[in-house]
Amino acid sequence: MLEYAVEARRINKHGSVAKTKDAEITLDTDVAGRDDAFNPAELLLAAISACMIKGIERVAPITKFEYRGIEVRLKGKRQDSPPFMAEITYELIIDTDEDDHRLELIHSNVRKYGTIYNTIAAATKLEGIVRRKTD
Repeated sequence: MLEYAVEARRINKHGSVAKTKDAEITLDTDVAGRDDAFNPAELLLAAISACMIKGIERVAPITKFEYRGIEVRLKGKRQDSPPFMAEITYELIIDTDEDDHRLELIHSNVRKYGTIYNTIAAATKLEGIVRRKTD
């Protein structure tokens, strides 16, 4: 089994920092919020998007899927009581000349083999579409 480790600590009432390996990210843990850092819900969405992009990076060389870029747009809906991410939707946009069938196969692979994707999908409604980037 793979294991992961992250350490986080409060800097002050306006924020915290999380570290892993040689990387560091500022966290929005200020009750009032802040615009220069990801809050916990945004970090969750970012983790899903990173999982999706990494999944494509992993499978593309194996399947010889050619692409120029990937964009993921996510939206989360939070329920207030009890606090819960009730729904997450996404749009996976791939800049590619591959046909629609191969585009859908990549999307299927992301849904089937993404660790974070599958973890979140088991806990809440997670739905989205894949589409080709158009100018």
